[in-house]
Amino acid sequence: MKHEDTLIVGAGPIGLACAISAKRHGFDPLIIDAGAIVNSILHYPTGTGFFTTPELLEVGGHPFTCAGEKPTREEALKYYRGVVRAERLRVLPYTRLTAARRSNSGISCRMEHDVARLHRSVIWPPPCPTNQATEQEIQTQRLVLATGYYDNPNSLGVPGEDLPHVRQYFDEAHANVGLDVVVIGGRNSAVEAALLLYRAGARTALVSREHDFSGSVKYWLRPDIENRIRAGEIVAHLGATVTTIGQREVSVRLSSGATQQLPADHVYALIGFHADFELFRRIGIELDPESGVPRLNPETLETNVRGVFMAGSITAGRETATVFIENGRLDGEKIFGMV
Repeated sequence: MKHEDTLIVGAGPIGLACAISAKRHGFDPLIIDAGAIVNSILHYPTGTGFFTTPELLEVGGHPFTCAGEKPTREEALKYYRGVVRAERLRVLPYTRLTAARRSNSGISCRMEHDVARLHRSVIWPPPCPTNQATEQEIQTQRLVLATGYYDNPNSLGVPGEDLPHVRQYFDEAHANVGLDVVVIGGRNSAVEAALLLYRAGARTALVSREHDFSGSVKYWLRPDIENRIRAGEIVAHLGATVTTIGQREVSVRLSSGATQQLPADHVYALIGFHADFELFRRIGIELDPESGVPRLNPETLETNVRGVFMAGSITAGRETATVFIENGRLDGEKIFGMV
């Protein structure tokens, strides 16, 4: 069994920040991720702009420069992979943590490799499995979970949501020109997607359980979506729920109780994400049954399982909107500054 002094799960901005803190306190962390480096940002739509300024997205003291006032998805991808190079971080992508067990000698972590996508890298030389095994076990003294929530989209729980034309991530609007598109959700990502689709030339309908946009949508998006709805340019069904998704239509129960069929060539179910609570429970981390907030030391972020730490948005349970890159990037110092 291979031994690592520190294993960090999640190669997003928070996981990278934790790894930099670990190195600067004398550790040699291995980072694994079920996807690519900063996989959540990779899933953002092409050209997406951040809501915040670049200095608040910096990790490890590396300056983040961008062309405009706020960075784009592409600039962020370039920045974070540059940080990995500059810090010579060991990253093992396309590798998922499936289990971890505490013993007297440390923490045994079982990992599952996506062998078809996992390749040796010149830039980031990780200890790739030489026998092309799909599973590997590592013993570590410190396990840091910085998995975020973006890999786990919420489910509608309705028939048809697994059809191939239904997506939980918005990619880009151009491919939908001239098509009927239904966007499900009432928060920022759904509203922004609906606006982009309309402006690209899609016939766009928005379905939301929310009865209005107060408190759930950024202040600069709200007047835009309300004006488009008022002008009839985007059809909105507020206070409504989706009951079934078919091959070419979406069935919606309106606030009046009536049912309506909406034509749909593509469906974007943008209803949010959640942390991998089942993984946390398998590891033995105690979670509040209602909020999902883990039991941990607020000063060191160590959980009730000795040697297992949590960082970033997953420390907030289901209230993921309270932790962002801007504040979560500081968690590494809480963990390794106290070790």
